[in-house]
Amino acid sequence: MDALAERAGSGTEPSSVLAKARDPIADASADASANAPTEARGLAAVASRWVNFVLALLALIACLPLLLLIAIAIKLTSRGPVLYTQERVGLDRRIPGIDAGNHRRTVDLGGRPFTIYKFRSMSVDAEQGTGAVWATQNDPRITPVGRFLRQYRLDEIPQLLNVLRGEMNIVGPRPERPTIFAELRGHINEYPLRQRAKPGITGLAQINHHYDRSLDDVRTKVRYDLEYIGRRSLWEDVRIMLQTIPVVFLRRGGW
Repeated sequence: MDALAERAGSGTEPSSVLAKARDPIADASADASANAPTEARGLAAVASRWVNFVLALLALIACLPLLLLIAIAIKLTSRGPVLYTQERVGLDRRIPGIDAGNHRRTVDLGGRPFTIYKFRSMSVDAEQGTGAVWATQNDPRITPVGRFLRQYRLDEIPQLLNVLRGEMNIVGPRPERPTIFAELRGHINEYPLRQRAKPGITGLAQINHHYDRSLDDVRTKVRYDLEYIGRRSLWEDVRIMLQTIPVVFLRRGGW
């Protein structure tokens, strides 16, 4: 995981520069903390759940022919399963500042872990020699079909199943792996605040920024995530969904 820190630079930046870089995140995190825990309650929570469930179900039905074509392409062009599963960190339902209510967890992962579904875009055992690392623009581990899928974010479609299961929403902060989450939490103090909302397939950070290449990219996305959490609503979700369409078709930020 040292590779994550190395991508940010030499690590010798002046403290004043780091302070300036974190100011926008600190401002956004203050808004998120004021509303924490931010998961909608009561009728709003029920409405949000049903809206996400219905939209995910309709999307899966509409995408069935495309899903079948992608599955065939993956199976015919590379060895391994069609779907790729991975543990991710989900919603943190704990009340901030209170530890007593969560003694059931032996390890603080930062949120409830769940299994995410994706179309496999890399070769089998791609991380066997490297461990958990970010993908790069010309990553040799990515298959030809996988590269196409990632450019158009088609590898994310199976996460509609996670939405049906209630583990994700269509809109929200992107979930991260526990090992990378732990690393980023050590570098960015506000990073765990993202877990005050259910993770999503798309989000404010995804329509405004590209895939992560460095810690500075993550800091920028944290700012967007906390901004979303501070003002989220049904209409905000609809706006982000609509803005996701040109991002996908114009291949903005994907590789």
